[in-house]
Amino acid sequence: QVQLVESGGGLVQAGDSLRLSCAASRRTFSMNAVGWFRQAPGKEREFVAAISGSGFVTSYADSVKGRFTISRDNAKNTVALQMNSLKAEETAVYYCACPVCASVQRTRAGYNYWGQGTKVTVSS
Repeated sequence: QVQLVESGGGLVQAGDSLRLSCAASRRTFSMNAVGWFRQAPGKEREFVAAISGSGFVTSYADSVKGRFTISRDNAKNTVALQMNSLKAEETAVYYCACPVCASVQRTRAGYNYWGQGTKVTVSS
């Protein structure tokens, strides 16, 4: 079992930056990849970014490449998502999630554990 807690959401203006954090309870956290997803009102939950257990492999949705950066600190059991140049259409609840493996997953079905989410609102 892995418990995940997101933090860092809030209200920002378009063009601003925000840093989300995901804290995990599991001591063997480095064995798990971590992904970030987001769900806007009335829309499906979509993949944003993922990082392997080692931190050496990352993957991003095309819509966030060059603006978002995912990173992890296995010593602190945390994963961060740095979001720059935010757009109003990126208003959503952002979730972090873990699969049971260390390799990057891009689909929702690949994840077994989910946090409760943190809300990001980007005003235009």
